[in-house]
Amino acid sequence: MHSDFCFYKFLIMSHIQSSISYKAIWKIAYPIIIGNMAQSLLAFVDTAFLGHLGRIELGASMMAGIYYFTFSTLAWGFAMGIQIVIARRFGEKKFPCIGEVFEHGLLIGAAIALLLFGMLHFLTAPILSSIIESPSIYNAAMQFMDYRHFGILFVCFNFLYRALYIGLSNTKMITYSTILMVCINIIFAYLLIFGNFGFPKMGIGGAALASVFAEISAMIFFTFITIKTLPLKKYALFTWHKIRGALIKSLLSLSIPTMMQRLISFGIWFIFFALIEHLGELPIAISGIVRSVYMLLAIPVFAFGATANTLTSRMIGEKKERELGATLFKIMKLSFLCIIPILVVVLSIPEHIVSIYTPDTELAVAAIPTLYVICASMLLLAFAMIYFEAVSGTGNTKIALYLELGVLCVYTFYIMLLAVKLKAPIEWVWSSEYVYATLIGGFSLLYMKYGNWIKKKV
Repeated sequence: MHSDFCFYKFLIMSHIQSSISYKAIWKIAYPIIIGNMAQSLLAFVDTAFLGHLGRIELGASMMAGIYYFTFSTLAWGFAMGIQIVIARRFGEKKFPCIGEVFEHGLLIGAAIALLLFGMLHFLTAPILSSIIESPSIYNAAMQFMDYRHFGILFVCFNFLYRALYIGLSNTKMITYSTILMVCINIIFAYLLIFGNFGFPKMGIGGAALASVFAEISAMIFFTFITIKTLPLKKYALFTWHKIRGALIKSLLSLSIPTMMQRLISFGIWFIFFALIEHLGELPIAISGIVRSVYMLLAIPVFAFGATANTLTSRMIGEKKERELGATLFKIMKLSFLCIIPILVVVLSIPEHIVSIYTPDTELAVAAIPTLYVICASMLLLAFAMIYFEAVSGTGNTKIALYLELGVLCVYTFYIMLLAVKLKAPIEWVWSSEYVYATLIGGFSLLYMKYGNWIKKKV
C-alpha cells in the first residue's frame, strides 16, 4: 500500500521529463482557444447588442442562454466521450477505428439532437414559467427560445466534429469554423435585432435567430472541410461501417457519466442565475454582463483543460503514463501565461469593458465589483480545469462525475446560503466560483496523484 502511494506521488510530482514540448501543447491548445470562442462569442454578441435595448432584454437573454446551454451540455458531454476514445485510438495508432467511432457518434448524436429538440420545444414554457419570477423577463426569454431551440439540431454535430479534430490533435479547422460562426452571428444580429437594411426588427428574437444561422454555417463548413482535407481512407471516415451494438454500448458507457456531469454542472449554474433573478432586475442584469465576461475570460482556461484531456488519453494510449505529471504541469504553466495578461487588461480598464455591454451608467458602475471577483477566480479555475479534465482523459468518467457531484453539493449550499438566506450583495454570491474551483481542482489533483487510473481501458 505504501509503495503504491509513493509510486503515484512520484508519477505526478517527480522531475521525469515530458516528451511533449511546449510548442506541441500550444499547437493543440491555441485552435481550441479559438474554437471555444464560438459559444462565448455568440453570447458576447447577443449581450453587447441586447444590452443597448434594456435591462429586461439583457437579463432575459442571459437566462434563456444559460437554459439553452444546459441542454446542449448533454451533446457536449457525449462529444467529450467520443473525443477521449478518438484520442486513445490515435495514440494506439489504430487509425481505421477512428472512423468507426466517429460514425457511431454521429448516429447517437442525431438521436440526442432530436431528443433535446423535443424537450426544448415542449418543456421550455413550463420550466421557465416556474423559475423566472419577473413576467417581463419571462416573456422576453420565451421570445428568445422560440427561435434559439432550433439550434440544438446543429450544435450536436458541431460538438462531434470538434471532438474529432481535438482527438486527432488537428485543431486548426476549429479556428476557421469559429471565425465563420462569429461573422455570421454579428452580421445577422445587427440586421435582425435592430431591423437594419430592410430586415424585420425582431429584437431579442433576432439575436436568437442569428445564433441559429451561425450554428448551421459551422455544421456545413465542418462537413465540407472534413471530406476535402482529412485522409478519409486512413481513418476510415464516412465508409459507413456496420452498426455494432457493442460499440454503441461502450461509447454510451463512457459518455453518459460525462453527459450527466456536464448537465448537472450547468444545471446548477442555471439555478444559480435563477436565484439571482429573484434578487431583482439589477442583480440579474449585472450577472448578464459578468457572465459574458466570465465566459470570455474562461476561453483559454477551458481550452487548456481540453488539451489536458486529449493529451492524457493519447499519452496513455502511447504508454507514456510516467510523463503525464510533467506534461500537465507544462499545460498549467501555459494556461497561466495566457490568462494573466488578459486579467491585467480587464482589471486595468473595467469601466471600459462594462461600457461595451450597456450605456446604463448605474448598471455599469454596479457591475465592476463583481467583475473583480470573477477575474481573481480565473487563476484558481486555470489550475482546476487542467486536473479535472485529466481525470476524464484517463477514461474514468464515472470518477469525474462523482467528483463533480460532491463539489456541486457544497457549491449549491454556499449559493443558497448567500443568495436566499443572507440576501448578500451580488459580488458575494459570485464568490461561489472560488469554492467550486478550489474543491474541484484539489480533489482532481488528489485523484491523479493517488488514484488507480493507469489500467483503465477505453
